[in-house]
Amino acid sequence: MKRILAYLIGLFALVSTSCAQTENNGKEEKGTVVQMNKQMFLDQVFDYTTGATEWKYQGEKPAVIDFYATWCGPCRMVAPILKDLAKEYGDSIVIYKVDTDKEKELSGAMGIRSLPTIVFIPKSGQPQLIVGAADKATFRRAIDEVLLNKK
Repeated sequence: MKRILAYLIGLFALVSTSCAQTENNGKEEKGTVVQMNKQMFLDQVFDYTTGATEWKYQGEKPAVIDFYATWCGPCRMVAPILKDLAKEYGDSIVIYKVDTDKEKELSGAMGIRSLPTIVFIPKSGQPQLIVGAADKATFRRAIDEVLLNKK
């Protein structure tokens, strides 16, 4: 009985570590979702602390930002879709994710009230949002039309 219990605990530990989302802590690598914090947002997206009233994206590539929380069920449904899309689109876009529990100031500054909130940021023009979970086809359509101007 002790062996079975030890086996089950070991199996659970193995499964839980292999299923954990990997984060590259701010390193932008091709085909990955990048964990973003406030300072990265200020440096690479938009510095809202300057009092600027007009949106001006600072990034080099169009971006998708997933505002999520670890306890949010729909957020957990969206995460693997965005991970697949990051691989699919490779170098043409960058996909970030922001943990709203860890980045409360940033989430508040961006007006995030519901989770998940996905922000699509073209190189020029205004960001657009999808609030709530959506399927892969919806995200792909938003990326193609809003970010890559494929219509």
